[in-house]
Amino acid sequence: MLGFLLRRLGSLVFVVWGVGLATFFISQVVPTDPAAAALGNNARPAQIAAYREKRGLDKPPWQQYLLYMQSLAKGDLGKSLRTQRPILNDLKDFFPATFELTLGAMLFALLFGVPAGILAAVKQDRPLDLGVRTLALIGGATPVYWLAILALLLFHSKLGWLPGPGRLDAFLLAPQRVTGILTLDALLAADWEVLLDALRHLLLPAAVLGAFSTALVARMVRSAMLEVLSQDFVRTAKAKGLTEGKVVLKHALRNAALPVLTVLGSLLGGLLTGAVLTETIFSWPGIGSYATASATALDFPAVMGVTLVAGLAYSVINLLVDIMYAVFDPRIAYS
Repeated sequence: MLGFLLRRLGSLVFVVWGVGLATFFISQVVPTDPAAAALGNNARPAQIAAYREKRGLDKPPWQQYLLYMQSLAKGDLGKSLRTQRPILNDLKDFFPATFELTLGAMLFALLFGVPAGILAAVKQDRPLDLGVRTLALIGGATPVYWLAILALLLFHSKLGWLPGPGRLDAFLLAPQRVTGILTLDALLAADWEVLLDALRHLLLPAAVLGAFSTALVARMVRSAMLEVLSQDFVRTAKAKGLTEGKVVLKHALRNAALPVLTVLGSLLGGLLTGAVLTETIFSWPGIGSYATASATALDFPAVMGVTLVAGLAYSVINLLVDIMYAVFDPRIAYS
């Protein structure tokens, strides 16, 4: 296992290099001038030329790429053209909000998707199974932006059960920043009023973002459980007199977890990097909103930084999924 982990960690270097090369190439072929975009329409040619020279944009592409990789090797992602701050500092500010929203969406998907999938498999071809499959189909086909607007209209505007966009009510002060995850910082500060308000603000966007994941998890759990429930060891467990609940939860679910883990890893990576619409509609200050604003402003260094973080996140998540394989199935050994 140690050798496997070292090899996978070493491969992260090549992932970063590949993603960096791809994003740099895209930034070079886009038909626009980042210097003019950064300075605005009223900038004079002399100012644009000076800005290009200062940023190294006047150099040939291969020299720009070498300078970029040298900075990347030092952990420097460059400076944002839009915010005029180090991109790493921007990501530190925006990533915790996305991470909090992603965890909330994944928790929502697990809490509702896994039980729904298990019940659908146990009650195969019965009304409960039909209902779960119908809801999963609707959840997977519903556009996120439409669901977000509908949820805000119903639960915030009409019923008033949940707060509107944002992470916290305007009259509340955020706790001292420790992790950037608002709920965790409020918990560490023992500020229960802020914690409750942050959870209420998190509930609606997390449910909207997790709706598609819930549908996919339910369908995957149902499919994996149906395959396992038809195996001989399940029939043997039932013949030994074990209760249906113990057979399903202790024996069948553990063996059905491997294909579900693969889907969960892909979903988690997708949620981390694909929450753009949800963050925009709910005014959630995460990397999705940051990437959208950077792309609109033609801030290529910031877009490249976000892309690198996304590629690194996918690689780390895949590594964790591989480790979890061995936890759920001791027969799997890495060498």
